[in-house]
Amino acid sequence: MRFKSRMAAEHVQLLHNVIVPISRLTGGGSGPENGKSSIGSGTTIYLDLEVLRISSRGGAGRAAEDRCVSQLGGGSSEQGAEGIACFSELIAANGIFLEHKIESIADNVIVFDIDLVQLRTALAATLQSLGGSGGAGDGANSAPLHNSGADARNSSSRRSSSSFHSRSSVLVVMKLAKRGGLPCLCLDTSCANGTLDVHHAVPVKILRAEEWQHHLPPVVNTPDVQLEFQLDRPLRPVIERLKAISPIIYVDGSMAGELVLRIDSEAVSIRTFYDKLIPRAEEEEEQSQSRRADPARCTLKIDSKKLLASLQWQSSMARGTVGSYIICMIENEMMVVHVVLEPEDVGFFTYYIPVHFLSRDMMDF
Repeated sequence: MRFKSRMAAEHVQLLHNVIVPISRLTGGGSGPENGKSSIGSGTTIYLDLEVLRISSRGGAGRAAEDRCVSQLGGGSSEQGAEGIACFSELIAANGIFLEHKIESIADNVIVFDIDLVQLRTALAATLQSLGGSGGAGDGANSAPLHNSGADARNSSSRRSSSSFHSRSSVLVVMKLAKRGGLPCLCLDTSCANGTLDVHHAVPVKILRAEEWQHHLPPVVNTPDVQLEFQLDRPLRPVIERLKAISPIIYVDGSMAGELVLRIDSEAVSIRTFYDKLIPRAEEEEEQSQSRRADPARCTLKIDSKKLLASLQWQSSMARGTVGSYIICMIENEMMVVHVVLEPEDVGFFTYYIPVHFLSRDMMDF
């Protein structure tokens, strides 16, 4: 089994930007100092010749961490993300990597568990060593990928920025290797003139390739409502304020391009309206919608903590990193937040948020 890739600073920045919000779902980050391993903290990575996939389960790492903290007599970690699933797919060839090689007896597929918090820390330290930023709001000044998209690949020699050329002598190698007899995902940063030499190793647990079937995204029914939001109208600030008032938020969506966030209690009733959203539907669904007298509608009852946890990327990802995002609503089943990265052929990540059962008489529409 062998995996080795080369990355420019822009690729490291993109991977870090994607991992930061997902790692907040899983928790983890436990080190050898507490005698516990956090490798199985809810994140599994899939690698092949074409793609890199990340599958995470909200709260899985915190559950293990809480057990350890409880044994040590400490407090509990942050809650709220339990039940959320997140799935990301990034294009490997001419996408997240400048180049990569992968070999395995399982048709060149490698699957492993990893602590995403530790990987986030290693990526952040790598960016800092390159002179970039690795904090929660990092990436604001990161350059676009220069080998992503057909147009970019064809014209990269004409429009490569000066900042990219200034770092062209710096190379980041990501590979699987053994460190101290344990399998690790290693990040080795080096400079052609020898002024920089930084190494990080994140422990992993190698799995059988067929085990990936247990980490696939949830299968959901066709959404009742799908709405695309403008990037300059984020949901997170509103959800953050509503969460401080109520643990439950009702989301009313309509294929007329409207969405309402509401909370109702004995003390207060609040409604926030979004209009002029872009309805999205498959061709068959569009034909069905055209035959209906009224646009399709859907109401969901969601934990405010879960909804906020699935929107943290709106505060941590830089402008220009995300191309678009769509809210999908499946009645009494799921809310799905699908985020497409920029450029759009680089990849995406998707949150699957469980909802409470809601009877017809409790729906607003």
